[in-house]
Amino acid sequence: MKKTMPSPAIYPDIASFHNELGLPAPQHPLISYVSYEGMQFQREFSSRIMLNFYKVSFIHKTNGMVRYGQHYYDFKEGGLCFMAPGQLISGASPEKSLSGVIIFFHPDLIRHHPLAKKIRQYGFFSYAVSEALHLTEKEKEVILKIFEQIGMELDTPADRFSQDLLVSGLELLLDYSNRFYHRQFTAQRDDDHGLLNRLDTVLLQYFDSDAPSRSGLPSVQYVSEQLHFSPDYLSDLLRANTGLNTQQHIHRKLLETAKDLLGAGEWSVADIAYRLGFEQPQSFNRLFKSKTGMSPLAYRQSLKAGTDTL
Repeated sequence: MKKTMPSPAIYPDIASFHNELGLPAPQHPLISYVSYEGMQFQREFSSRIMLNFYKVSFIHKTNGMVRYGQHYYDFKEGGLCFMAPGQLISGASPEKSLSGVIIFFHPDLIRHHPLAKKIRQYGFFSYAVSEALHLTEKEKEVILKIFEQIGMELDTPADRFSQDLLVSGLELLLDYSNRFYHRQFTAQRDDDHGLLNRLDTVLLQYFDSDAPSRSGLPSVQYVSEQLHFSPDYLSDLLRANTGLNTQQHIHRKLLETAKDLLGAGEWSVADIAYRLGFEQPQSFNRLFKSKTGMSPLAYRQSLKAGTDTL
């Protein structure tokens, strides 16, 4: 008999999660600032939990491995992690061995502020835990100061300015995180050549197999899994250092393969389309023309014409 996976434990608001963590009730119903060290877990987490609010956590250096889901992550250098509402965490009490600070904030806090739309632009909310933002000492000072400012505002008696100031603090925190992630991407520039080689190898092996005819074009999800990145992190990493996201790199390799097959002259345009994973040759024709300015057939004829003039 197949074992069914238990439903996740869902925490609809910050107060209910505070209670789970053995923390006092939050000072504000829609945002809180807490320390990992103050947590006293009331029970083991279920196999999966889901928060209906955002979580931004700064993790200090730790000597232990931290379990999230089926994997263990080494936070010996610390890091800044982000979680959006509705994301699942698997595993039991992953934060017991950590030290650091956390900000929880509910979407309702920013609902009527420009940040409600802007927050969709922060791709790091979709990154994996293993893709945490690793801060320099100077960056760490900046981030912790913003955390502390938000904490101080929560300690101040509420007035008509409170919510705007709290949201401004959150936006500042997220904007600095965006800047520092870009620095982290560019700091990996020395490894760009190795990453691009691995990306090209994954795509070449895919197009050289019968996978396209069975499964269609390689997806961003497939490529990311092969390279052991989350889709958003890989796209942002590639874009920061090459100007192209993962989908554009897939199209680049697709066109290179298509041109090789067209030049070989052994396959019809329709057969090439099917071999590359297109369900309809027309879709292949449109993509090829949009990227090269000519149809596949015209490209093949141009190659032939060039050969005839030699």
